[in-house]
Amino acid sequence: MDKSELNQARTNPDFLNYLEQTRVDALKTENISALYEVLDSFLILDLDEDKVNEVYEAILKISFSKVEEIVNSGKKLALKEEQLFYIRSFYEHAIEKWSYGDIEGAKQLFFVLYNILDDERLEDALKIHVIALAKGMDLDTFYEKKVDINNVLEDETHGYFIVNFNFAPKLFLKENASILEKEYENLKYLLD
Repeated sequence: MDKSELNQARTNPDFLNYLEQTRVDALKTENISALYEVLDSFLILDLDEDKVNEVYEAILKISFSKVEEIVNSGKKLALKEEQLFYIRSFYEHAIEKWSYGDIEGAKQLFFVLYNILDDERLEDALKIHVIALAKGMDLDTFYEKKVDINNVLEDETHGYFIVNFNFAPKLFLKENASILEKEYENLKYLLD
């Protein structure tokens, strides 16, 4: 969207009414995909920050609850349907913690996430995140030094996550296996 289209959307009463009604309905029904539609629209259009926070908090609450149900049933999360949104919210929450310098909190969330996922590419990427955090790397440095920003994702599913690196992930994981093992020993209590 260009500036003109953004301004039109911001001032279009029909669209704003639709967005508000979707927000209210999605909060009531705990529809995570609709909540993300609202959240993304509010962020792109730079709308009411209080409503953004309300929707984001609802997403986190729903996701953490649903993830707990799924994991307690002995299953792993898949990158499809509603589970994709649960994974996305977990991931975004971890990134947010990392961006605010909460290294331990971010590391714990990434660790739990890669242990409850059924997607090798994202699991490996999250392990790389944990290794970077274990080395005390801040998010900006990680992004500048480790992420391949020129590589275009061939699938939309992984588009919410940092999965492209400027090195071979499997080799990096092999070279840093001792760090990952140490982190597993320190954090495995989170899986109980």
